Amino acid sequence: MTLPANFPAMSIAEANALLTAPGSVLEMESVTIRGRPTRTWKNAPPTLRDVFLAGRAHGDKIFIVHEDERVSFDGFSRAVLRLAAQLVADGVQKGDRVAIVMRNLPEWPVAFFAATLTGAIVTPLNAWWTGGELEYGLSDSGTRILFCDNERLARIAPHLPELPEIERIYVTRSTEEPMGDPREVQLESIIGHPNSWASIADRALPLVALGPEDDATIFYTSGTTGKPKGALGTHRNIVSNIMASGFAAARAYLRRGEMPPAPDPAAPQKATLLSVPFFHATGCHAVLSPSLFAGAKLVLMRKWDVVEAMGLIERERITGCGGVPTIAWQIIEHPDRAKYDLSSLETVSYGGAPSAPELVRQIKKVFGKAQPGNGWGMTETSATFTSHVGEDYELRPDSCGPACAVCDLEVRDPDGKVLAPGDVGELYGFGPNVVKEYWRKAEATAATFIDGWVRTGDLARIDEEGFCFIIDRAKDMLIRGGENIYCVEVENALYEHPAIMDAALVGRPHKTLGEEPVAFVTLKPGAQASEAELRSFVAARLAAFKVPVAVTFSNEPLVRNANGKILKTELKKLVAA
Repeated sequence: MTLPANFPAMSIAEANALLTAPGSVLEMESVTIRGRPTRTWKNAPPTLRDVFLAGRAHGDKIFIVHEDERVSFDGFSRAVLRLAAQLVADGVQKGDRVAIVMRNLPEWPVAFFAATLTGAIVTPLNAWWTGGELEYGLSDSGTRILFCDNERLARIAPHLPELPEIERIYVTRSTEEPMGDPREVQLESIIGHPNSWASIADRALPLVALGPEDDATIFYTSGTTGKPKGALGTHRNIVSNIMASGFAAARAYLRRGEMPPAPDPAAPQKATLLSVPFFHATGCHAVLSPSLFAGAKLVLMRKWDVVEAMGLIERERITGCGGVPTIAWQIIEHPDRAKYDLSSLETVSYGGAPSAPELVRQIKKVFGKAQPGNGWGMTETSATFTSHVGEDYELRPDSCGPACAVCDLEVRDPDGKVLAPGDVGELYGFGPNVVKEYWRKAEATAATFIDGWVRTGDLARIDEEGFCFIIDRAKDMLIRGGENIYCVEVENALYEHPAIMDAALVGRPHKTLGEEPVAFVTLKPGAQASEAELRSFVAARLAAFKVPVAVTFSNEPLVRNANGKILKTELKKLVAA
């Protein structure tokens, strides 16, 4: 590891103060949000409509690449305005819920911003969910208009009779005959094919008043009760990511004793290989909106393939990639890596899953000029809360970095007392990116959002400089390749099987995914069930990423404490052994 001789040249506090000083692009101001003074980015775009307008100004530059489809910023904006006009004609009004259920396609951000411009609350649902899970999300949100691709429509179709609130279903990429539901409309009949969007007649913006504190999105996050909760985010929550990404890069320059370079309009276009889904807060808030605002290119993949990814990095001159650690590992370890020109990479960053310190060293060794990056956030923080990049990450590879300048982190004990630096407790966060509440779940909202602070459920410590170290999760949850798996949800599915008497789910370490789910079960006396049967049973009820990769059978009830709670620490020891 080679670091500047005087590193760090500036403390975190000094760098924050310099970057956010009055008159700077990253200047902060205090705004009262829901009765609480909150530091915010003074120069951030006020709403997602302003993000859209900034993107429109990038004109003929390419915004989205998907297989043989290339969409310019101008073409994208024309498709958005055409679809927004259709939604207005459909009667969509401010506050209506418009859901998106599709894989990463150019149509996804078109639907997102078209609904946003009407003042609707956009509700992206996990495209990997089962039909039953999707029915819950659509019903719980009270979705009025649904955008989906043909694959998701087939999954949802059996549940549509239970969703009478849905008035219109726009389907894209359909290769089959219509399902017969009178609500179904082909999206292409409205906006055509992506390669033709630049020829769509221009339209005016919908006349809808939008403000920073208006409701903008509902992103669902699983919970310890087993039922997902909708995190209700505002425009300010989301646009905070735009300034946060630039802030982290600038802070890294100051820490190494350099001034951040001034923007160069003649520099090559930034380009991101998007390997995380738009339906995640990371993909939508931390990648999509900042890319549209800054004029960066997004290159989409139907599914992750390391050889295809390396080819795209070379052809599209990708400057940033990552998402979850598995992606970096697969590129680093692939035997054909040297056959591809990956020299355009400037950052290899990821989050959402535990990563080994060795990965940081390998990124520097293999990619040369590319800076490793990490960070921490959650659905409830609208993605980015901490950022970790460059030399700071190299020195503290087990940290997720310090909080963004407009955010505060605290570690508290079970009574809510703030602990001293270095002490371990539950992590709390406060800032302009913390969502408003859980959609129509007052009890869950009261338990998680305390005086504007979000209880993260993570156990952590914060050092003297403000670097955060996630130690463990207080919630019974594991993270598989960036996807949260709440153990109780899988355990409940196992308990539905007539042969199961005892069930517990724990995480098994995995080099690239971070961890993967493993189940321990005890069968009822005289009952029979195989591992394959139980895995199929869960797969019929939950998304594939939640299905245990292995099931271990016990002849005795699973070990418990005096209160009758299964001791998962003992099960984890068995997994480790």
